[in-house]
Amino acid sequence: MAIITLTTDLGYKDFYQAALKGSILSQFSNANIVDISHDISAFNIPQAAFILKNAFHYFPKGTVHLIGIDSVFNERTRYLALKYRDHYFVGSDNGIFSLLFEEEPSEIVELNIIQDLKYLHFPLSDIFPKAASHLAKGGRLKDIGIPVSGVEEKMTLQPVIERDIIRGSVIYIDSFQNIITNITKEIFTKVQINREFTLFFKRNESISQLSWHYNEVPEGEKLCLFGISNHLEIAINKGNASGLLGLHLGDIVRIEFQS
Repeated sequence: MAIITLTTDLGYKDFYQAALKGSILSQFSNANIVDISHDISAFNIPQAAFILKNAFHYFPKGTVHLIGIDSVFNERTRYLALKYRDHYFVGSDNGIFSLLFEEEPSEIVELNIIQDLKYLHFPLSDIFPKAASHLAKGGRLKDIGIPVSGVEEKMTLQPVIERDIIRGSVIYIDSFQNIITNITKEIFTKVQINREFTLFFKRNESISQLSWHYNEVPEGEKLCLFGISNHLEIAINKGNASGLLGLHLGDIVRIEFQS
């Protein structure tokens, strides 16, 4: 089963998403196209990286992941195809790959597919579908590009760690309005060392206990837990945490551990 996933900022209002899918099917009619998300905020590379990083490993090895974020034509931007942990990725070298991968990809090529000048400004309807379809059919990376090393680096805000304090920030708010921070379970456990803690955030709110699941507290009560992404989340059981707690992207959270 040849799977091509799509992660884009194309939305659902316009014809762009349909053009992308039609281009893929014109190249490979048996492709199994799976939408990861088309609701990425326009040009929001960190948001796209967070979503795809937490989704791709659920797919079978050999899956091709086509990324359409900030992918309009730019003379300075390379178009890449990569192999990472037996998955393939196709997209613009705009920093997203450095946010996606925890180690170097096993193969990287800069695409040298002949581009139809009619679609020069929109590679999502030409070069990317051609590359993704080639790989989904079992084709080799070296047949569609020139081997290169390294990808464009893009930095994200990292937690500040002290002996008794972690200062983090909100990096994502999901469809349920749960607040996801950049504090991972690994960082938390390393600093906590089995100590009690208090999580502080806006409006003098605080939480002093980790929950295992959202229904562990009564409806309408706030909680924190490590969700499926292994990042610390702040939520309200069956409530709008972001709106009710006043927490938005980029806002600061602080964890203090008893010394």
